Amino acid sequence: MPMSGFPEWLPEQRAVEAHFLDVIRTTFERHGFVGIETRAVEPVERLLGKGGDADKEIYGVSRLAADADERDAETALGLHFDLTVPFARYVLENSGKLQFPFRRYQIQKVWRGERPQDGRFREFVQADIDIVDAGTLPFHYEVELPLVIADAFAALPIGPFRIQVNNRKIPEGFYLGLGLAPEQVAPVLRIVDKLDKVGPQAVTEMLVEAGLDAEQAGLCLALAEINAPDSSFADRVRALGISHEVLEEGLQALSAVMDAAAEHAPGLLLADLKVARGLDYYTGTVYETQLVGEESYGSICSGGRYDALASDGRNTYPGVGISIGVSRLLAKLMPTLTATRMSPSVVLVALANEEERPRSMRIAAALRERGIACEVAPSAAKFGKQIKFADRRGIPFVWFPGSPRDDGAPELDQVKDIRSGEQVDADAATWTPPAEDLRIAVTAV
Repeated sequence: MPMSGFPEWLPEQRAVEAHFLDVIRTTFERHGFVGIETRAVEPVERLLGKGGDADKEIYGVSRLAADADERDAETALGLHFDLTVPFARYVLENSGKLQFPFRRYQIQKVWRGERPQDGRFREFVQADIDIVDAGTLPFHYEVELPLVIADAFAALPIGPFRIQVNNRKIPEGFYLGLGLAPEQVAPVLRIVDKLDKVGPQAVTEMLVEAGLDAEQAGLCLALAEINAPDSSFADRVRALGISHEVLEEGLQALSAVMDAAAEHAPGLLLADLKVARGLDYYTGTVYETQLVGEESYGSICSGGRYDALASDGRNTYPGVGISIGVSRLLAKLMPTLTATRMSPSVVLVALANEEERPRSMRIAAALRERGIACEVAPSAAKFGKQIKFADRRGIPFVWFPGSPRDDGAPELDQVKDIRSGEQVDADAATWTPPAEDLRIAVTAV
């Protein structure tokens, strides 16, 4: 029986996923990000306290025959629930070998033991980019990252999207200005972060349960309702009558991001002050991305700035990152997408009889040497059946090896485009398919 929360794609769906991953990876590399991969496990103590509610969702890892020492809390291992926490550890361990600012991308699976539901899995693929520097990190990187995401999404058939941006200092300073104690800020942020999921009434009730009075809860919702495509949000926040130095820092920082984005990519960002992000390590700008018309589905790409996640006590490496929830995005889009074929093969080399298999394999090898993906027919069935075999897999061309000629002249092969029926003479050393057939393409239905 399938295991809930652990998706496995069919071959044609996997072709769609592979296309998305290829586009994302090449976009990241075009912007100068280098790829890394980190281990799947981290010490549990390193994972705890970094992810808010994710602390309850960490999968533990141990040998079935582990002894008591291996099960000790100090040595316990857990699967990473995101790629930022292991990346911070990677930076600390390799800081002497890295060149800063360090631009990395990472495409891997992560695990969270949450309740599976629409678009939420226990095992899923994320594609992250981060920029980390030593000591200080200029704010212009906080503008750059959403531009990279916009480039990637523009090359994929995902439809219109909106990148919402906030600065964690705005709600934090606002809550402190309301009179909340510092220890109340993180829980209130996590509650407000659920606004799109549960609605304002439920959030108000949770805020009151968390110790806020009705007026404080109302002002928290009033702040969360503010959004603007430019820096005009700042005046609307100040009009609420709450002041605090941390709040003012956040307003100025987010205004700078919005002004810079307006110059480089007008309309890309929306300042949305309900965006909080539930992970505790964010300290500045935070991002969430939604598909237009599918807002109830939630964010499919998110991230933010962190100033203290990567620190060894002597050196601090602030960073900013953004992550595409690849599995989550595909879960929503898969019914609307189609791959041109399920097989990477462009050509099926036909087989007249089993004695001719070595010749068909030589033809296939010659095509592969020239970068043309192909395979040899599995058996020497009638050619009509071999053509049907190719058609079921979406393979566009069938290659017919030539028969020996009585006059000793070179054998003439032929290749058939089974979509149009056109069949022409061909030589494996020179024949090339149309460029659009060389790779699997993905389009919206």
